[in-house]
Amino acid sequence: MTRKLKSPPPPPRSLKPPLRVLLTGFEPFEQEARNPSWDAVRELDGWKVGRATVHARLVPCIFGDAIDALLAAMDELEPQLVLCIGQAGGRAEFTPERVAINIDDARTADNRGQEPIDVPVVPGGPAAYFSTLPIKAMVRELRAAGVPASVSNSAGTFVCNHIFYGLMHRIATQPVAGLRGGFIHIPYLPEQAARFPGAPSMSLETMVKALRIAVTTSLAVEHDVAETGGQLH
Repeated sequence: MTRKLKSPPPPPRSLKPPLRVLLTGFEPFEQEARNPSWDAVRELDGWKVGRATVHARLVPCIFGDAIDALLAAMDELEPQLVLCIGQAGGRAEFTPERVAINIDDARTADNRGQEPIDVPVVPGGPAAYFSTLPIKAMVRELRAAGVPASVSNSAGTFVCNHIFYGLMHRIATQPVAGLRGGFIHIPYLPEQAARFPGAPSMSLETMVKALRIAVTTSLAVEHDVAETGGQLH
């Protein structure tokens, strides 16, 4: 009597789908030859951490166009995590931002020559949005890894705050389950700071290390830690 051989069982299927992380960095502005936000972000393009893959996108330092580029990337990738990165010349630390405010008030022109003064990012929108990243857990992990870091309570009023507000407005008004986002400012690179005696800087290697920690922490920590991150002024 011939016995039928059973087909081997199919390979186990992953119960959890892959995740996509969107990182954005800015083009150079204000006569700079480079922008550390893009230099650092593009180093992580294609990086895989757990189930997540990082996708890097360059955005223009232009009011309006920056948000348009961000939203186009979000529509393309449908990410679960979005971190926008920008340069903050003069800062000495890796600084996750706490809040985006609904105002464009440029101290200098953007890369198209626009210089809006007291113009809302989104007319009729809320005065502000808070980041939905675990910014304090992020700072804790960065410091533990030897990276200077602190919570920032102002993202300024230039294109960095502009895209930060645009991101949070999209998340608030077109909610997607599990989607979180926020903004991080990083210092000058050493070669930039050399042109401004006394200005602090951070190496590209340290910035990339810090971004890896920021992404990993954001994916792993659902509820932020209750640690002080406030300032007197």
